[in-house]
Amino acid sequence: MADHHEHDHFKEFDYERVTSPMQEITSGQAATGAIVALVGILVTFVVPLLLV
Repeated sequence: MADHHEHDHFKEFDYERVTSPMQEITSGQAATGAIVALVGILVTFVVPLLLV
């Protein structure tokens, strides 16, 4: 099996990797996410109940 740890092409960036939960978000981004979630809930549950 090949040893892939010898290659340096995976280290082309000098900064540390940051995952999404660690990144800061603005209140506008949070509001957009909440609106998208509410629209998704409405489409998934409320619209089918109205069509019954």
